[in-house]
Amino acid sequence: MTPLTPPSTLAAALTRILKPIVRLALAHGITYPAFAELLKMLFVDVARHHFSLPETIPSDSRLHLLTGIHRKELKRLRGIPSDPAGTGQTPESVSLGAQLVGLWIAKAPYLDPQGRPRPLPRLASASAGASFESLVASVSKDIRSRVVLDEWLRLGIATLNERDEVVLSTGSFVPRAGFDEIVFYFGHNLHDHAAASVHNLLGETPPLLERSVHYDALSPESISELEALTKRLSVESLQQVNSKAIALEERDAVNGQNRQRFTYGIYFYSEPTPLEGKEPS
Repeated sequence: MTPLTPPSTLAAALTRILKPIVRLALAHGITYPAFAELLKMLFVDVARHHFSLPETIPSDSRLHLLTGIHRKELKRLRGIPSDPAGTGQTPESVSLGAQLVGLWIAKAPYLDPQGRPRPLPRLASASAGASFESLVASVSKDIRSRVVLDEWLRLGIATLNERDEVVLSTGSFVPRAGFDEIVFYFGHNLHDHAAASVHNLLGETPPLLERSVHYDALSPESISELEALTKRLSVESLQQVNSKAIALEERDAVNGQNRQRFTYGIYFYSEPTPLEGKEPS
């Protein structure tokens, strides 16, 4: 069977998208054969879930037709879990941490008069009001606040000041250390951004929000100025959306509607403009 030739523009776009992914794979010892094995499983998984005929389980013949993967390989791949590492599940530490930070940057007891997350006394007391201990207890009664704090100190999410107060180091749950936590958000954010782009590219409706601003003739000093501006605006935007989402989630908890998730993200990237005739990195 002669393979179809993809549109050259799409092939070029996929090549550019995959370059940083391949760079990450090579940096962590994932070779081409290992990466190709991942791609085989993904092709089969996507073909099963998105290209099945109505009310039928796709046969190996149909999967072979869709993916180009040999029937013997399809039989072997059937015995491999599609998500062997549990990558579709949010790690407990990430889920709890995201909830805690979300409350800390949105709820009045944890904010200063300017609406910023204030330092919280480490332990609850009658005179302290809101504390880090009470924050953790508001989300989970099954884990001690000290355990959470020790992990946050290790990851760089929080620090302790001289008054024994816990100070939030970042406006969202993005650990500075902790490879598994960072990798989770890498997969989550890039998946949702790519999924929104593919949704729009395939003409599915309604179209999803996907906007960017880009220029290619700026000095390093101008890039630094723009980076500072985008950081300030992004914190304001994310905090507003986070506060609204918390309020809506509390409202929606009382009805029995089906649940949906969403992601709203912001990113900033810069690099030297490639010389004429050379590909971008």
